[in-house]
Amino acid sequence: MITNKKPRSSDTDSNYMRDDRTEMSEDDDRSPPSNSITHDSSPTRTCTPGPGSGSSSVPEYLAPYPDQVLENVLENVLWFLTSRKDRNAASLVCRSWYRVEALTRSDLFIGNCYAVSPKRAMSRFTRIRSVTLKGKPRFADFNLMPPNWGAHFAPWVSAMAMTYPWLEKVHLKRMSVTDDDLALLAESFSGFKELVLVCCDGFGTSGLAIVVSRCRQLKVLDLIESEVSDDEVDWISCFPDTETCLESLIFDCVDCPIDFDALERLVARSPSLKKLRLNRYVSIGQLYRLMVRAPHLTHLGTGSFSPSEDVAQVEQGPDYASAFAACKSLVCLSGFRELIPDYLPAINPVCANLTSLNFSYAEVSAEQLKPIISNCHKLQIFWVLDSICDEGLQAVAATCKELRELRVFPVDPREDIEGPVSEVGLQAISEGCRKLQSILYFCHRMTNAAVVAMSKNCPDLVVFRLCIMGRHQPDHVTGEPMDEGFGAIVKNCKKLTRLAVSGLLTDRAFAYIGKYGKIVRTLSVAFAGDSDMGLKYVLEGCPRLQKLEIRDSPFGDAALLSGLHHYYNMRFLWMSACKLSRQGCQQIAQALPRLVVEVIKHEDNVDVDEYVDTLYMYRSLEGPRDDAPIFVSIL
Repeated sequence: MITNKKPRSSDTDSNYMRDDRTEMSEDDDRSPPSNSITHDSSPTRTCTPGPGSGSSSVPEYLAPYPDQVLENVLENVLWFLTSRKDRNAASLVCRSWYRVEALTRSDLFIGNCYAVSPKRAMSRFTRIRSVTLKGKPRFADFNLMPPNWGAHFAPWVSAMAMTYPWLEKVHLKRMSVTDDDLALLAESFSGFKELVLVCCDGFGTSGLAIVVSRCRQLKVLDLIESEVSDDEVDWISCFPDTETCLESLIFDCVDCPIDFDALERLVARSPSLKKLRLNRYVSIGQLYRLMVRAPHLTHLGTGSFSPSEDVAQVEQGPDYASAFAACKSLVCLSGFRELIPDYLPAINPVCANLTSLNFSYAEVSAEQLKPIISNCHKLQIFWVLDSICDEGLQAVAATCKELRELRVFPVDPREDIEGPVSEVGLQAISEGCRKLQSILYFCHRMTNAAVVAMSKNCPDLVVFRLCIMGRHQPDHVTGEPMDEGFGAIVKNCKKLTRLAVSGLLTDRAFAYIGKYGKIVRTLSVAFAGDSDMGLKYVLEGCPRLQKLEIRDSPFGDAALLSGLHHYYNMRFLWMSACKLSRQGCQQIAQALPRLVVEVIKHEDNVDVDEYVDTLYMYRSLEGPRDDAPIFVSIL
């Protein structure tokens, strides 16, 4: 089963895991005048006097070309068009709209850093202030991709430094970022305000120190699930000594000690700080001091929810409950690493206002959860470990009627154990939380009846990811495949766009997906299917499919070739440990020359393997990349 990356450490040997449609072209044979774009939200234009006019003469107005009039009007309209999808559609109307849309776009999103080159992107979009860039495929989170595969930020930041001097925001996901990259970023953009690094690697505290010392207008520094090396640099102390602009500081993934006194001073001189997520080296006593300094926080990650080792047991600790009670604006709470249950009641004063609660780092029992969750009537997002058991999920269902998103992660990801949550908890959630839109649910046993019930009770589901741990697990009551359960989900949940399937599944389940999953965009499959027909049903029946992830399934060349008509419309296809031959992959590469077909070899496999280890295919305007490592063959 394939799921999102688990937000806590887990057994890496487990068998389970966690668009821009517009094609850029260079047909821009004419462009508007350089002064034709303004960043005013309501731009206006003035006419200038003609030659020979004096201060008392009536100005002569120059009649613009009809196309220029259209572009001027279109400019004013497009400033208010913020949806990426709508902008992409607008750019496809004609060449004039294509030009104006590019000139008025300030946010650039690239879902695959190899789909387009920095040069091409920046020659088209010249006035960008915010860049979002994604790199490695999602399976890199689960050690299914060898290290050093690629997705380097270096060529992008070098190009941006020359093209976008006014850049303010960079959001990166699964990119390889070095300290030199961060240094160049900090040096090149004088007004830089926001850096978000999600699941990135390659940098350390030295790079962070450069960013926080040189980007004096920094508002957001969010480090989320990234690997940050400890260079023994006190990066927190490198923030300016003056009042800062900080609004969000997230560093819970930085696994090294910090200078707490410097952090406390930083929080004190950051009056705009609303989001703060601490790492495990911040104790609950230190948390108390920060909360006293910043009662205006709306999002808080608590760090370690236990006292530091140097605090004597006989000492009377601070009144933690009063500190939480003073945080009247707090709506999102996470952290709770190294939780000591006796401290948990301290959060009771804020529970009534919480809309998001994350216990995915804390082994909370049902008895410990009940007093907390019973006050969380406004809760919309809840992440938790399966240590709460079915009983805990029943308590959630009884109280959280506004719940929109639920994620239940396993404490122990092994297959050969009997897990603490089951169809009982799932059915309770479906009956009590009928506004649910997204669910990720790890369990060891499930029934079709419970999944069918969820499809009927929660018809607004957009995301359904069920991970039944243990390969090819059937309905544990009837012994039947789980086909009917997943069939009901795609049939009854009309808004479903993301689906992850697991358990014993036959080709019938994939036939249901092909028949009813007409708006499914992302499909994840593991250890499932009977034959090539299963994948053919999906590729021929799901016209909006963008991302397809498959591992350890029986699909071969015939199934792969059945999608020739659709691959240009997809962002990527990943297949690992399936029955694909190199010849079959070569046929795809020959038939679709604008598709990049990468065959990735893992070190522990010998050269005589009958099947390829991993196939990763993605569309690209640039053709094969030039930085592929030796274990990647581009066909």
